[in-house]
Amino acid sequence: MAAITAGLVKELREMTGAGMMDCKKALTATDGDMDKAVEFLREKGLAASAKKAGRIAAEGVASMLISEDGKKGVIVEVNSETDFVAKNQVFQDYVAQVAAQAINSANQDNIDAFLEETWTAEPQYTVAQALSQKVAVIGENLKIRRFKIVEANDGVVVSYSHGGGKIGVLVSAKTTVVNDAVKEALKNVAMQIAALSPKYVDRSEVDADFINHEKEILKAQIANDPKEASKPEKVIEGIIMGRINKEMKEICLVDQTYVKAEDGKQSVGAYLKEVSKAVGADVAVKSFVRFETGEGLEKKNEDFAAEVAAQMNK
Repeated sequence: MAAITAGLVKELREMTGAGMMDCKKALTATDGDMDKAVEFLREKGLAASAKKAGRIAAEGVASMLISEDGKKGVIVEVNSETDFVAKNQVFQDYVAQVAAQAINSANQDNIDAFLEETWTAEPQYTVAQALSQKVAVIGENLKIRRFKIVEANDGVVVSYSHGGGKIGVLVSAKTTVVNDAVKEALKNVAMQIAALSPKYVDRSEVDADFINHEKEILKAQIANDPKEASKPEKVIEGIIMGRINKEMKEICLVDQTYVKAEDGKQSVGAYLKEVSKAVGADVAVKSFVRFETGEGLEKKNEDFAAEVAAQMNK
């Protein structure tokens, strides 16, 4: 009997799209024979996606769900092969079910464990089994890529979706007043995040090592510029801090220029202070999550002319 290694389990999972534990059981039952393990999973109805699991799935949607009390939200990204399927109602209904599953999951940092959970919509299946069945129905490879839960026990969570789910944003805010005006303001902030993709809420979240690293890069740039390198050290230090501050205004949400500011100068932080004054309570963003569908994933080669030429030259 061949040793059932983690590598074998991973390979079988990638081939079939079945869950990790199902793959391990299949390999154990077939003495580590990969071909027989695939057949085992197919017979159990767990590998309907066997021929599709290797295809690139980099389209799809980011979908969100907020709890009824507005204190908790989840954002999920589920990928498909084509944008056509991403816009399909069957696919979108399935993604909504994934969000409903994910909002109560403890496995947001472990997709393998999430796939082994009981599928709440149909408890006779695991999440992985339900995914495999949906692949068979839709006819494309599908992937549950990631999800993140956001909570606001002392405030509210709001969501914003852009481009039919191409970008999704969740914002958690601390506030003692939760009304339409507050929710609208936070949705405006979520739109800001979707548009300008900040990395942090404010400067307190920026790691000191990151700042020091950026300073070293700026010092090197100045050293390589004879005109700037000849300036007094105090002036150079001022130039570096000026550039660091400029970068902070780009990556920190509250320091960014508010995109809907009438004067084109108001910061997001100033906008939130304005809102706080209007509603009679402090409204402060505590955290946010931004998912952009397919970011960091390999995309299909859509150069059809090159594909045809390659085929002709074979």
